[in-house]
Amino acid sequence: MFELLKEDIQAIKDRDPAAKSTLEILLLYPGLKAVRMHRRAHKHYLKGHSFRARYISQKAARKTGIEIHPGATIGRRLVIDHGTGIVIGETTEIGDDVLIYQGVTLGGTGKDVGKRHPTIGNRVMISAGSKVLGPINIGDDSRVAAGAVVLKDVPPNSTVVGVPARVVRQNGKKVDLQPLDQIHIPDPVQLELDSINQKLKELEAQIKE
Repeated sequence: MFELLKEDIQAIKDRDPAAKSTLEILLLYPGLKAVRMHRRAHKHYLKGHSFRARYISQKAARKTGIEIHPGATIGRRLVIDHGTGIVIGETTEIGDDVLIYQGVTLGGTGKDVGKRHPTIGNRVMISAGSKVLGPINIGDDSRVAAGAVVLKDVPPNSTVVGVPARVVRQNGKKVDLQPLDQIHIPDPVQLELDSINQKLKELEAQIKE
């Protein structure tokens, strides 16, 4: 547990320029507190102590504003930045080195049974206010833009934006953006307009010929 805690603190230092010291992170960061309490709750959940597990998870939610169901499986070095309003459902699976911002929901659609919640790959960034719903997969090294609503699988190394979300960058290339950059993400509407303008120019050129 101590080794996991050291990893978590270092991950926050690496990704949050506002982090000033280890003591500040340990005592004042709600994301770290929520992850630590979830690990305790998850152990009880796996042992069948459902009431104790839920008690710990609800206590964490009251303290941090971050609600993680004790059944959720979380990998190493998860960073929750700010975190207010985050909800993570029971059958959610999260890989290693994932970054989640405030207002994110990893939830269900209400029509699925069994595996009802998303599976998030390694090194994924999920930006503020986005919703990832249903038993879908978000591939490794992908990015979900702020406010996106993801209802379908996302391939690895992809960027998705919009409602409903669509892939705007992939082609087998890793998205080369800074870890905290939620702004410089392509606008799918503008991309479509650019494509239409390009086709018009080609048609005009053919007419002139």
